[in-house]
Amino acid sequence: MDATRRAARTAGALYLLTFVASIPAVALLQPALDGPAYVAGAGQDTRVLLGGLLDVVNAVACIGTAVVLFPVLRRWSEARALGFVASRVMEAAIILTGVASILAVVTLRQQVASGDLGVASVQGVAAGLVEVRDWTFLLGPGLVPAVNAALFGSVLLQSRLVPRWIPMTGLVGAPLLAASAVATVLGANEQSSALSAVLTLPIFVWELSVGLWMLVKGFRDVEPPASGPVGDDAPPPARRAAATV
Repeated sequence: MDATRRAARTAGALYLLTFVASIPAVALLQPALDGPAYVAGAGQDTRVLLGGLLDVVNAVACIGTAVVLFPVLRRWSEARALGFVASRVMEAAIILTGVASILAVVTLRQQVASGDLGVASVQGVAAGLVEVRDWTFLLGPGLVPAVNAALFGSVLLQSRLVPRWIPMTGLVGAPLLAASAVATVLGANEQSSALSAVLTLPIFVWELSVGLWMLVKGFRDVEPPASGPVGDDAPPPARRAAATV
């Protein structure tokens, strides 16, 4: 149980680190999000580079939460635990794609400033790179957390490692966040609209609450199933044994 508590507290710290890194990153990257104007101006390269670095920290912390929790969650559902790792890796990869596109805008601005490239020749490229970043922001932090919540929250609800209301918040928020992202992709909503804020709130509360609970309280003292995961998640010998009973 000491190892389980350490895993919970480490994961809680990493969950909170994603907040600490991602929220200021959005503000720091803002100047570069107007790509054509940014490459034509004096620029705020240090600020943007710091924002990119914070997003890299966010991506690494995303993966860390799932990797640290995998040995615990697999006791109840190996498939969902592995799916949680995969979805967190996918979220991190999408975030890093967005970071790379914004850092490319910074590089274009520096080449314009040094006279290596003309402004007119790179403004269209800069605009395209910003569009890539906008789409990664929607598909990464704007959609994949719904998958994370469905996988992680369902295991927590089954295992009762944390109070029931915490995973329930995530399971309620997952379809709402997914609906917001799909509506935005289809042009029926804006990612920065009041509706998006309302639909995103439950996932925000879920991630903050589960991070704080794991960091401060750890996991409850709950025994996993004696025979390990059952049903479709069970290893073949366990399934065969269950079938013979």
